[in-house]
Amino acid sequence: MLNSRSESYKAAGVDVTAGYEAVKKMKPLVESTYIPGVLGSLGGFGGMFEPPIQGMKRPILVSGTDGVGTKLKLAFLMDKHDTVGIDCVAMCVNDIACCGAQPLFFLDYLAVGKNYPEKIAELVKGIAEGCRQAGCALVGGETAEMPGFYPIDEYDMAGFSVGIVDHDKMIDGSRLEVGDVLIGVASSGVHSNGYSLVRKTLGINEQSVKRYIDEFGKTLGEELLTPTKIYVKTIQSLIANADVKAISHITGGGYYENIPRMLKDGINASIEKAAMPVPAIFDLIAKTGNIPERDMYNTFNMGAGLVVAVSKDTADKAIAAVEAAGEKAYIIGECKSGEKGVTLW
Repeated sequence: MLNSRSESYKAAGVDVTAGYEAVKKMKPLVESTYIPGVLGSLGGFGGMFEPPIQGMKRPILVSGTDGVGTKLKLAFLMDKHDTVGIDCVAMCVNDIACCGAQPLFFLDYLAVGKNYPEKIAELVKGIAEGCRQAGCALVGGETAEMPGFYPIDEYDMAGFSVGIVDHDKMIDGSRLEVGDVLIGVASSGVHSNGYSLVRKTLGINEQSVKRYIDEFGKTLGEELLTPTKIYVKTIQSLIANADVKAISHITGGGYYENIPRMLKDGINASIEKAAMPVPAIFDLIAKTGNIPERDMYNTFNMGAGLVVAVSKDTADKAIAAVEAAGEKAYIIGECKSGEKGVTLW
C-alpha cells in the first residue's frame, strides 16, 4: 500500500494517499469499539463477525440503515464534525433495538468532496462513540472522495447495522391489548429529523448558529447539533424489568407516522400531549415559523425519542428501569379500542 499512488488521479481531485492517512488515523478509533465476535481487522474486503447464537432457539437477524440528513449542514457551518457520527449510529441501532434486538455491528459510508484526513478522523470519532454507546462494533466502512459531485468542504454520511434476537423474544406489537400503558422516553432535542424545516424556519446561517439563547444555555447551533439519544441500553433495561409489548422510535414523521408502526389492528394510541415536557427548541421552531401544532407532531419527536407500550401492571417498573438507565420517562397515554392510529389530546 505504501507504493500505491497516482499523480494523474490526484490531478483529477482524488488523493489516494490522503485516504491511507485517514485510515491510519481512524484505526484506533475503530478498534476501540471491538467486542467479542469481531474477526479480522480494519482493511479487509469485508467486516467479519461471529454472532452470539449460543442458547438461542431461533436466532433472527435484524438490520437497519439510515443517514444523518440535512443536520449535516449545521456541522458544515460550525465546522464541528465529531458528533454527527453519533446521530448516524443512533438512527440505525435505535430502530433495531425497538424489535428487541441487540445491535452487533455497524458499517459507515462517507462521501466527501475532498479527503481531509483530520476531518475524516473526527467523523469516525463520532461513529465510534455511537457504537460504544450502543454496545456494537464498527467493523468496516467506506470513504469515497468524489470531486465535482460534492463541494470540497461538504460530505454525506450513512450507516448500516445488524443485530440479533431470539425469535420468541422479538417485540412486534402482536401482544398489545386495550389498557396497555404508553410511556414516553425523553429525547435530547430535535435528534436527526426535520432539519430542512428547521433550517428554513430559523434562517440557519453562519451568523444565526452563533446566537446565544438563554433558555437553552448555549448557542442555537450547539442546541441543534446535540446528538440523537442512543436508547439501546435503555431498551434492554426496559425489557429486563417490565412487560414490554411494543416500541416506536420517533423519527421523521413524528407521532403520526411512527407510533402506528408499532400498533396492531384495532388498537388506537391515545396520548395526552401535556403529559411530558416539550423542549424549548420546538416552541422556538413553532412560533418562529407559525407552524401548526399538528405539523409539529407530524414532523418532530416533540420531546419523546421513544414511545413504549407496556402492560399496566408493570408501568411503574418501566419508569424506574428507564430512570435507572439514566433517562427520563413519563406515562403519556394508553392503548384504546379503535382504528389503528394515534389520537392526541
